[in-house]
Order: sequence, then C-alpha cells, then structure tokens
Amino acid sequence: MRGFDVAQMRSSGWVGVGHLIDTPLAYPELTVKANLQIAGRLAGLNRADAHAAASRLGEELLLSKWWTRRVRTLSLGNRQRLGIAAALVADPEVLVLDEPTNAPDPAGTVVVRRILLERVHETGASVLVSSHHLDEVARITDQITVINAGRIIGELAPAGVNLERRFFDLVNADVEANLMVGKS
Repeated sequence: MRGFDVAQMRSSGWVGVGHLIDTPLAYPELTVKANLQIAGRLAGLNRADAHAAASRLGEELLLSKWWTRRVRTLSLGNRQRLGIAAALVADPEVLVLDEPTNAPDPAGTVVVRRILLERVHETGASVLVSSHHLDEVARITDQITVINAGRIIGELAPAGVNLERRFFDLVNADVEANLMVGKS
C-alpha cells in the first residue's frame, strides 16, 4: 500500500488509511455520537475536529436519528454505516472497505454509494472495496480487480456485460490452472 509492503509497514504508515473490515468496531455500550468522536480522536484529530467530523458524518450517513442510542441497540445496517463513518472520520487518503453495502437498507446503500463516490471525486481518495456483489461494485468503481487465493488473476470493466459470468470464468480458469500445476 502506497509503495510499502503491508506486512512490513510500521504503524506510522497507516496514518491516512480508513478501514472497515468484516464487522464495524464500535463500543456497544456507548452512543453513536461517542463512538464517532472516539474514532476521530483515535485517528489523530483534536477534540474539536473530532466532534465536528462526527457531526458531519452523522448527518451525511443518516445516523443523526440514532445519535444518542447505544450502539448495541442498532440494526446491523446502522452499525455498518457507523463503521463507514468511523473509517471516514479523519478524511483518509486511502479507504479499505469489506462489503460496505452488505447490511444497510436500500436508502442506506444509496447513501454509502454517494459518499464513496464523493470522496473519490472531491478529495482524490483511493478506495479499495472487497465484495462478492459485482453488480454493487460496478456502480461505484472505475476498475474491478479479481483476486483468487490472494493473487490477482484478472480485471473486469465495470461497464461490461455478464460481470458475474466473466468473474466465475476467471476464477474457474485459475483453479483449473492450479490443479494442473499440482498434477505435474
């Protein structure tokens, strides 16, 4: 990432990287507001900037309605949007998201799409989205890179037809090629 081997990268190399991997990390006993403010502080923002960023993202991701609710009472979709807000709180230049539109309701999904596209176009942020939902990925990406067993095995054009079929063709060809190598 950014020219560094991630396995060897020091903690300082992660400054400016926002992420949501698997499950949103949040303190279940704290409110949405407190969690976003803490995320801002942990990302290096001073208190005032953390509060401002939390408020802005709470509005943008439609979390204001649940601002004073404890996270443990939120639906999975709202926790997912909270995780995305926490990843965005310090305006990262690199954003890594795993299945960002997996749980939000349709309105939440549209909001997440809009915010990701805005970040890319307004700030030039790089966004890496890991997902099995190719139709969803195609709506928000410039490039689809197919990875199998930790290796890049091909690319797909987001505007292309039959994305799912082409995806499976790439994966199946890779699996078959690796089986043939194993037989020799």
